[in-house]
Amino acid sequence: MRRAALPMYDWPEIRHQTEAFWNRLRAGLDLPALTHPVEMDDLLAIWRDPETLIADACRGTVDLDLIGTQRIIGRRSYDGVPGGEGTTYRSALVAREGQTAKPGASAVLPAGLDRMRLAANSVDSRSGWLSIAEDAQLDDTDVLWTGAHRASIRAVADGRADVAAIDCRSWQLALDHEPAARGLTVIGWTAPRPGHFFMTGTETADPVADALSRRLVEAGQYAPETEDA
Repeated sequence: MRRAALPMYDWPEIRHQTEAFWNRLRAGLDLPALTHPVEMDDLLAIWRDPETLIADACRGTVDLDLIGTQRIIGRRSYDGVPGGEGTTYRSALVAREGQTAKPGASAVLPAGLDRMRLAANSVDSRSGWLSIAEDAQLDDTDVLWTGAHRASIRAVADGRADVAAIDCRSWQLALDHEPAARGLTVIGWTAPRPGHFFMTGTETADPVADALSRRLVEAGQYAPETEDA
């Protein structure tokens, strides 16, 4: 099924921006409007469909081989976002209290992290779980699985968890649009890692895939062959 979705930062408050971004990419091409998957099963179906026209996904999903029918046509830019640079991002470690930490060249971890209850969106999320588990060497940790970064922020704010790792762009969106974020502070950062990919299904015609890749670069994103910073 020919579908297009950009779910990674598809917050309702900025949906008009996401729609405008896709409309710029598909201008002059016979491509459908965006769909907005809500359930994980719907998202997995889009990621695994060789007819998908465009989708974005996190590096953890790719590393864990959850996608086998897509090819990368671009990499998301994190320029201009605190904690991001080029195609790499850091996750902010957010808590209800603590001294605000600035991102560094490597992980900036608060003391006692291994004794805190962590809210994480999913086991395959590079930004919400895999990065902090690797940086802090968390093996036996109390984790509240929430299903989404926004839900993790709310879980920390209302006391169900002590800390959450939120990728820097999602954290910026939360500061702008999520009331629960206003009572939280950044107490640490993960080390920088490769960010999200833009992909198209293996059955997308080469001229369409090439056109989308070119337009991603024109729209301020990075080409697929760009080296990670």
